[in-house]
Amino acid sequence: MRSGFTPLETDEHNCHRSKNPLVKRNILFLTGFTLVEILIVVVILGILAAIVIPQFSDASEEAKLSSLVSDLRTVRSQIQLYKYHHSGNLPGTIGGVSFEDSMTKYTEINGTLATTQALDPNVYGPYLQKMPTNPFDDSVDITAGAGSPDLIGGWYYNAQTGAFNANDSAEHAGL
Repeated sequence: MRSGFTPLETDEHNCHRSKNPLVKRNILFLTGFTLVEILIVVVILGILAAIVIPQFSDASEEAKLSSLVSDLRTVRSQIQLYKYHHSGNLPGTIGGVSFEDSMTKYTEINGTLATTQALDPNVYGPYLQKMPTNPFDDSVDITAGAGSPDLIGGWYYNAQTGAFNANDSAEHAGL
């Protein structure tokens, strides 16, 4: 007999040589795990999962925060570039053009939308291909105003100061 196997039939050699299928079925080798061993493995896997899963959710929140900070830096730098190109005027404050159109379309030096991207030295932009999505609420909505963010989601743009903030929570509005 091989080690690790416990045959229920003692006459192992004669049983395998028999042509009778009923005789061959009588040999059963006990090679599986016990119920206790399986339960121990399941408990250990459960403990490991309880330790690892919260770390993944923390990493997800950190990635969202990193993305938010990166998007804020990008938009803020493009607002400053717009201001430089348009004689100190902020986007959305001249030419009757919205903040989003000022940032994502070609504009003339007076702030109005340019009809073409001709090689005109007075046509600028676009500063952004599209407005970024706030990673915490998946919104691209922009609320423009002159006061503080109202925390309804998306982004908040203060047309008087040029401040651009997340509009989803007080914590993110302060970034």
